[in-house]
Amino acid sequence: MLELQFSYRRDNFSLAVNQTLDAPITGIMGASGSGKSTLLALFAGLLTPRDGVITLNNNVLCDTRTKQFIPPHQRHIGLVFQDGQLLPHLSVRHNLLYGYNNIAPAQRRFSLDTIVELLEIAPLLARRPVELSGGEKQRVALGRAVLYSPQLLLLDEPLSALDERLKQQILPFFLRIYRECNIPMIYVTHALSEIHQLTDECLWVENGELIRRV
Repeated sequence: MLELQFSYRRDNFSLAVNQTLDAPITGIMGASGSGKSTLLALFAGLLTPRDGVITLNNNVLCDTRTKQFIPPHQRHIGLVFQDGQLLPHLSVRHNLLYGYNNIAPAQRRFSLDTIVELLEIAPLLARRPVELSGGEKQRVALGRAVLYSPQLLLLDEPLSALDERLKQQILPFFLRIYRECNIPMIYVTHALSEIHQLTDECLWVENGELIRRV
């Protein structure tokens, strides 16, 4: 459960958020420039609120009053971006193991073989990112994030660069990962079709606020 009570300001842009996100898969929509990606960066610790508190599963990630701040690498939050952001000099296998090798063995919830099977990427393990299609890159990026054994997955328009045919091929893998790995997700997108197929609830970023529409 992600509890949010904070404000953020940058130049002429501002956000004021007072929400609790506790659905298994939460969608976030809004116009371009409304602050959707900024929200994810605040959740991940890549940006800092002007004031307020962010709590994940009853653990304080940020509290400006008490000056508590958990840095990104200690939050155990997985990120998947629009372009995957795979490391070009590493094979798929070593991209997958990048986060896995940076956590203690006792914290590892999933094996490489399990995630490779779930995402159907065994034939790709020896390839470099340049040899992958857009859909393959996103499956590898998702696998890398899951192997980090996160408390929460943040997905920032992960399918926006794919055509509709590829989107329909890749969407079921996100559901499969949730069902098999039980990792809550926050999914940012412009596409209502993705919201309807994947998420349990949807919030909107409008006029600097995160709101639920009735």
